[in-house]
Amino acid sequence: MLEQHIDIPTTDGAMNSYVVCPEEGGPFPVVLFYMDAPGKREELHDMARRLASVGYYVVLPNLYYRRSRDFWVQERTPEVMAVMFDHMASLNAATTYVDTEAMLRFVDAQPQTSASRIGAVGYCMSGPFVMWAAAQFPARLRCIASIHGANMATDADDSPHRMAPKIRCECYFACAETDIWAPPADIRKLEDALKAAGTLHRIEWYPGTEHGFVFPQRAVYNQAAATRHWERLFSLFARALR
Repeated sequence: MLEQHIDIPTTDGAMNSYVVCPEEGGPFPVVLFYMDAPGKREELHDMARRLASVGYYVVLPNLYYRRSRDFWVQERTPEVMAVMFDHMASLNAATTYVDTEAMLRFVDAQPQTSASRIGAVGYCMSGPFVMWAAAQFPARLRCIASIHGANMATDADDSPHRMAPKIRCECYFACAETDIWAPPADIRKLEDALKAAGTLHRIEWYPGTEHGFVFPQRAVYNQAAATRHWERLFSLFARALR
């Protein structure tokens, strides 16, 4: 693997990011990896490496760069979680536009990338982010995946489910059976919006799982379900980014 820790310039500052791709071959299709709420950390670097190992150029930014270059949750104390939720609340559709535009500009300039072939994956809090990115840059993203995405249907004008008419790419949604951040009623709203818009999509429920089931360092980690999520991601990217 070729690995770099770099700063990607945005209109809001320097977005410190982890970038990884295979050593040989290329140029490679691109996967934009939007982090979950606990922050950019080695656990996510490992997941980015796994994607890169099958032939992708992966960009994993620290989305909290406006507030901290190195925040990540090591221990879930009330104090740390309060900071995390405060950081989460600072991100929205507008920040997603800034950050995605910067990543696209970055990958366009890299000799190792095939920047006409771009997909995105978002975990937990970033489920909405990949929806916003696909709606904001419909000509650039060929596919998106939301893995136990949170707050996918809200009353806000920019709710992720309201983005469906603007999205032109294939979408995959992995949903935990038990998830207070994405209850079945919200997913039904999401599905209804996608169907009404004619958006190519698949919503898949993962029985016996809880929010965060893909992360090996979580108590709710479900190895079989996590493996299935990798299978689905590899299939989606192979199909849409070929």
